Amino acid sequence: MSAIQAQDPTVYEILRGEMKRQSEGLEMIPSENYVSPAVLEAMGSIFTNKYSEGYPEKRYYGGQHFVDQIENLAIDRAKKLFNAEHVNVQPYSGSPANSAVYFALLNYKDTVMGLKLDQGGHITHGLPISFSGKFYNFVPYFVDKDTQRIDMAEVRRIALECKPKLLVAGYTAYPRDIDWAGFKAICDEVGAIAMADISHTAGLIAGKQLKNPFDFGFDVVTTTTHKTMRGPRSAIIMCKEKYAKAIDKAVFPGLQGGPHDHTTCAKAICFGEALKPEFQAYAAQIIKNSKTLAEELNKLGWKLVTGGTDNHLLLADMTPFGIKGMEAEDALDFAGITLNKNTVPYDPRGPFDPSGIRFGTPAATTRGLKEPEMRKVATWMNKVVRNHTDKELLAGVKEEIKQMCLKFPVPGISL
Repeated sequence: MSAIQAQDPTVYEILRGEMKRQSEGLEMIPSENYVSPAVLEAMGSIFTNKYSEGYPEKRYYGGQHFVDQIENLAIDRAKKLFNAEHVNVQPYSGSPANSAVYFALLNYKDTVMGLKLDQGGHITHGLPISFSGKFYNFVPYFVDKDTQRIDMAEVRRIALECKPKLLVAGYTAYPRDIDWAGFKAICDEVGAIAMADISHTAGLIAGKQLKNPFDFGFDVVTTTTHKTMRGPRSAIIMCKEKYAKAIDKAVFPGLQGGPHDHTTCAKAICFGEALKPEFQAYAAQIIKNSKTLAEELNKLGWKLVTGGTDNHLLLADMTPFGIKGMEAEDALDFAGITLNKNTVPYDPRGPFDPSGIRFGTPAATTRGLKEPEMRKVATWMNKVVRNHTDKELLAGVKEEIKQMCLKFPVPGISL
């Protein structure tokens, strides 16, 4: 960062502070990860200088020869990763990607089904105050109160009753695998478009550890490219060929202008990394780590949503400890473990002051942490939550975490 240091020392010091924070602490937010040095370089590459409205070979500006090459490369690699018929790599992020699918395939006030936000769904899956809830008639489905898992019989009952035009499966805070076959069967029965949002689990699917919704006949699949994909903060839309034209028009010129070519370049690199055999080992280790973390926390008396996990994330109810999710988040952050407060199913508290916390293993796994380290993390988390007001104890835990983290460098950071 020599150029930044010379030109803007204030920004340089802020960046150095964030590098230190990431290096000395544990990033346990399941939607975060560390990208490779190659992805970092691509994000700062000269493709940021280019403007490229349109699609390969169909641009509104000149000088697109190399932009077309990089976009086509990203598309081809994504198709291979996910067995997709058509891929649009231009969406800026996950929410814009989902909005483009709705814009392409729905009319105003059409009926759609999605998991309720406080049960594990995303804001774009029908939150009343978001565009999804305002523009479309979203009918929510829920998890079972006892098992905290999706009850497919209840999903079917709701679908038969409301007859959605589109059904969204895939979540932001659900720690279990998804019954893609069951959802597709329901969609076929009611004549709905089957859409999967795999933003959280895409890397586990690309890494062949979880099932691919396309293998069960899904029509549209959206995903971010960070989280378990370990790429830039962006998104893609994949679909059957019959929806390709409508979705491409919805992305551009329907909802976006020119794509971010430097991000497209980073996506191409990210997909290339995910095609390598070592990425499958990485994806497998993410799940091993999260399962180990769940097992240890269960032994320590934690109340985990669904009792455990099948993927990269866990949810825990803090109520048995007599504290709120926000208090747990603050105490853990002070001790060097970064995660987020989160609602738990049927949470009596509101979304801005929920009962639970959400955490996961993608970033820690990227650094090289494995099962032995996860057992230590569980012990530290338990100690912090049970002693959340003891600043001296929290400071001691923070130093222990720092010493461990310095043995596992963050890719692309050199202090």
